[in-house]
Amino acid sequence: MTQSPDLFASELEKRVGRAAPLADRMRPASLDQVVGQPDLLEPGAAFRTMVESGRLLSVLLFGPPGTGKTTLARLVASETEASFAALTASVHGVKDVRNVLARAERALGENGTRTVLFLDEIHRFNKAQQDALLPGVENGTVILVGATTENPFFEVNSPLISRCTLFRLVPLATSDVIELLGRALTDTSRGLGELGLTIDDSAAQALAERSGGDARLALNVLELAAVVADGSGRQVIGYSDVEEALQRRIIRYDKKGDQHYDVISAFIKSMRGSDPDAALYWLHTMLMAGEDPEFVARRMVIFASEDVGMADPDALVQAVAASHALAMVGLPEAAYNLSQAAVYLATAPKSDSLKRSMGTTRQAVEDTPGATVPAHLRSTGGRMVTARVDGRPADYLDPHTGPDHLIPQQYLPDQMEGRVLYRPTRQGREEAIRSRLEEWDRHLGRPPRHP
Repeated sequence: MTQSPDLFASELEKRVGRAAPLADRMRPASLDQVVGQPDLLEPGAAFRTMVESGRLLSVLLFGPPGTGKTTLARLVASETEASFAALTASVHGVKDVRNVLARAERALGENGTRTVLFLDEIHRFNKAQQDALLPGVENGTVILVGATTENPFFEVNSPLISRCTLFRLVPLATSDVIELLGRALTDTSRGLGELGLTIDDSAAQALAERSGGDARLALNVLELAAVVADGSGRQVIGYSDVEEALQRRIIRYDKKGDQHYDVISAFIKSMRGSDPDAALYWLHTMLMAGEDPEFVARRMVIFASEDVGMADPDALVQAVAASHALAMVGLPEAAYNLSQAAVYLATAPKSDSLKRSMGTTRQAVEDTPGATVPAHLRSTGGRMVTARVDGRPADYLDPHTGPDHLIPQQYLPDQMEGRVLYRPTRQGREEAIRSRLEEWDRHLGRPPRHP
């Protein structure tokens, strides 16, 4: 008996589905099955409300790999009974876009069916290619769902951005990834349930942390780890299976325990001790173990002022630039930027004069609760108030009118007059600042900073 074409196509579709990677097979079939992204999917969130109401708008989804951009695009179509068309910017061009727009126009005109066009890697489309999308997006022929790992404000044309709503996706939390691993191991129709495998809790935790919030990566590694364990006759996937699947050792690192604080402490103290080798080692220990890179970047920004400070003011510039680079490109590429900043901070001259000055200054503020602004520094309605000194008018004196832009004048309150709060060191560029201030102090008759 000959199979009908429909039956043959259905059987082929099943076989293709079974052959697909685990991450693709486990793709959520409804919004309720999606894990993570609470800002988009919690009740009342704009994205969820848009989909559930069926009042679709074109959107741009941007965020790291494996956070659900493709899944959400498919759900926009399936939850609203719209047709779904998918293009990849690195493969398809203007001709493909126009073909989709033409089919979408026919479907809309003939039976009122809307078309969701999912354009992956939209940042790879050049201006002409992006412009080809504009008519269809503007007149509603298609609902565009663009996906990008890049900041769309840098990579997507302004006319297209103005016609879309932007939604940012974030890496999945470790607990979310662990939940996905559990689903995959117990699902008998789409996942690995038929194998009857479980995963050791510590191995699951390590795999979830090592994936960096990338669900696709986590599921791909789990699938290979399951093959390794099952092939060896083991029913429990352990550390060694996950390490084999990753093709690298898992760094045993508890982000919530003592080791978290010990390693960041070692990192900070290595930079403070001007040891770039140790600083790099501890930095990459954290990154490879799945530590939050933003936490590391924030500590480097703090260190730049606390431990380098005025000895090399560019240290702060380097640390902030690395933090911005992390936000722009993400890991793993931003590891270059973090490494550069760590080496710069470790090899920069050190000075804690700012930290000491802050302590001295805060104590001085506490000691003088009744301090008042000198009369000649006060402002009323935007104008300087005239004070009286020795019975004569004493207006504020603009230093720019004096020789070398210096004029003797009181700036501290009376209760603080003569106190020194900032004492620069001779480290790095701070030595030049020290010399300059000493010269100014002598010229202005201020007390010496280093008696």
